[in-house]
Amino acid sequence: MRFWLPLLATFALTLSANAQQKAATESVMDRFLRYVRIDTQSAEDQPAPPSTKKQLDLARLLEKELKDLGVQGVRMSEWGIVYGMVPGNLEDNSAVPTIGFMAHMDTSPAVSGANVNPIIHKNYQGGDIVLPNDPSQVITVALNPDLLDLIGDDIITADGTTLLGSDDKSGCAAIMTLIDILRNNPSIKHGNIAIAFTPDEEVGGGIEKFEIENWGAQFAYTVDGGPLGDISNETWSARTATVTFQGKSTHPGTAKGIMINSMYAAGAFLEEFKKLVPNRPETTEGREGFIHPYTASFTEETSTIKILLRNFDIDGLKEQEDTVRKVASNIQTRYADVKVNYESELGYLNMNEVLRNYPQLTDFAIEAARRAGVPSALQPIRGGTDGSRLTAMGLPTPNLFTGGHNFHGKLEFNSRMGLEKTTETLVHLVQIWAE
Repeated sequence: MRFWLPLLATFALTLSANAQQKAATESVMDRFLRYVRIDTQSAEDQPAPPSTKKQLDLARLLEKELKDLGVQGVRMSEWGIVYGMVPGNLEDNSAVPTIGFMAHMDTSPAVSGANVNPIIHKNYQGGDIVLPNDPSQVITVALNPDLLDLIGDDIITADGTTLLGSDDKSGCAAIMTLIDILRNNPSIKHGNIAIAFTPDEEVGGGIEKFEIENWGAQFAYTVDGGPLGDISNETWSARTATVTFQGKSTHPGTAKGIMINSMYAAGAFLEEFKKLVPNRPETTEGREGFIHPYTASFTEETSTIKILLRNFDIDGLKEQEDTVRKVASNIQTRYADVKVNYESELGYLNMNEVLRNYPQLTDFAIEAARRAGVPSALQPIRGGTDGSRLTAMGLPTPNLFTGGHNFHGKLEFNSRMGLEKTTETLVHLVQIWAE
């Protein structure tokens, strides 16, 4: 998409139209820069949320800031979820649904979120962006053509040694700035707005502790998407498979005829997997599903490989599971003295199974983006959100853009325009629901 030249003109008109609107007490960009400096990296395979206590540092800060902004019923649950309610200002707030906005506080375990040093590349004029503290980390135009839409914008990156944390501190900042703008502008009409910030989204935990009924929203939006204009009512259906290889360990000095080294079977599994499974993350795009071994532990006694299965179609997810079982069965035949065990767990289902019945949710979001000067369209998410689980739990929750790119890596970036247009879209969205 190359829409920023006409969009800049639209942006100027929007500024003129909103000249009487009071600004937030703190800009969305300044909030964002504060939040990303707080290390909130989550961790896998922990018994209960939050998986890391450092996520509570941001949770406590957001709890305090919500109270300072006059949000009612602010509290943090024992699971580290922060809740609040912005009262509507209509003659009859019950006449419109209570809408929820939520973002997650944690960052991905894949790359360090400690000591994030955000860099602002002001008035970007094109070309590749070399990250200063590791020149081998380069955001290239060739691999990031959306940079061509950001000429004249201020681009925000990390310094090359960590991720940035735009996923999803950009969502946290946009929601907080929305609240700030509504408080300073009582003429903006809106119904009741439920607010929530969650831990452990990146590791698929925490959301099962979400108190949907007490929260009070009838519909909700996660503000956790990518490039400007991307609105999503569809995610993967997801399973996580675990293949375990059980051998036998003994002292290597007296191991003859006794030791059965499970690592050979596990290594053979990965080699055969690569031959039999063409649809991997590095070979797929768009609506193509994938199967992805993403972590493993190897010892003589026990080796374990964890595998992500992702597909937009439920039947396709079953076919993927059959494929992994076939590879495991082949290895069991080749390594008869190693016990090979396969297990899988459902993570979430494609939220479109429910959201197709609520088209107004995304219709209103697309109209809000249009009013903010952002051309938008429905895009399936090659991933999942807290909204995937919430939708399955009975709270229809599509996903909205944040302006971010390259999540979960050192080449992550967002921009001033991305953050500001996300916030402006939220301001329009609450008004559309009130209309």
